[in-house]
Amino acid sequence: MLFGFNKYPESESEDDFQDEDIFEEEFDNFDYPAKSPNSPPPVKSFQDVETIIELSPEEALMGSTILIELEDKTIVEVDTPPFAGDGWRLRLENIARGGKDHYLQLKVQTSDGLRIDGLRVLYKLELFPPDALLGCAVDVPTLEGYVTLQVPPKSSTGRLLRLKGRGMVHGNNIGDQYVEIVVVIPANMNDEEIALYSRLQELSLSEA
Repeated sequence: MLFGFNKYPESESEDDFQDEDIFEEEFDNFDYPAKSPNSPPPVKSFQDVETIIELSPEEALMGSTILIELEDKTIVEVDTPPFAGDGWRLRLENIARGGKDHYLQLKVQTSDGLRIDGLRVLYKLELFPPDALLGCAVDVPTLEGYVTLQVPPKSSTGRLLRLKGRGMVHGNNIGDQYVEIVVVIPANMNDEEIALYSRLQELSLSEA
C-alpha cells in the first residue's frame, strides 16, 4: 500500500492502462459524508472583573485587610498597601472565571468631597468665570474643618493651590492639601449676563 491506494505492478501491456479508469470509477463511487462533522462549541470569553472597595482615610493610610467574594462564592482575603489613594487599582491575577484578573478599585473619599492619595488630600473647587478672573475668597473643607482660601486673579481650570500642612499625618510626616480650580459656566444665565460675555468676546476678537 502507498498512501492508502493499491500499487499496481509495472507493465507495458495495453490492458494495464485500463487500471486508471477502474481507479477513477472506484473514487467516484466512494461514499463520502454528506456534511462535515459538527463544529466544536464556541470558546466562552470571560471578562476581567472589577470591584469598588471603599476605605476610610485611616484605612488607606495604614493599610487594611478586606474580604471580597468571587463569582464562585469563594471568599478571598486581600491586604491593601499602606499610603494607598483614591482611584488606585489593585490587580488579583488569574482568580476570576476563565483565568481572568480581578481588579479592586479603591475609593477613599470623605463626605465633603476630599480625596485621599497617600499623605496628600485633593479637592476640586468649582468657580464661576468672574470669580476665577477677578479672584475671590472661598471657604473650602479640610480634614480639620473649613478654612478660607484666597483664590488669585486669573485662575484657570487646572490650577493647583496648596494648603500646607492640611494633609494626612503619619508619624513626623505631614502632607499637604491641593485645591484644583475648575471654572464652570452657570446653568442659568439671564440676557444681561449673556450680553456681557458677548461684549467680552467682541473685545477679545478686536484685540487679536
